[in-house]
Amino acid sequence: MTSNETSATRRDRPAGVWFKSTFSNPNGNECVEVFIDTGLVHLRDSKDCGAGPVLSIPAGDWPTLLDEVAGRAPAGANTAVQIMIDADGGASICARDTSGPILSYTPGEWSAFVAGVRNAEFDLPGAEVLAA
Repeated sequence: MTSNETSATRRDRPAGVWFKSTFSNPNGNECVEVFIDTGLVHLRDSKDCGAGPVLSIPAGDWPTLLDEVAGRAPAGANTAVQIMIDADGGASICARDTSGPILSYTPGEWSAFVAGVRNAEFDLPGAEVLAA
């Protein structure tokens, strides 16, 4: 995929809605969902149908979290959350101070999220300007 296609993916994302990776199962309701808000990025598990817990991350911590997810930064590099990879390839995420909810993802959910992160689908708006 070219960088223009990657940028288009970010621009075409609906504003103010929960979204998931394009690598997620389009017919399934099992994925990492993200909502980018002013100053915060929210995560939830679509298996909970919108009724489950939400983990909110300061937008300033989001790029480092994405780098860790994509393998561009070492495990534990981000200061906002703990990412625990399960033996089967799934993952759990919780606040670094463990005060909030724990979100648990299946191997398929986590794999789709990682692929979307590597495809720049979860970069913050304007990130391409900052990277230039």
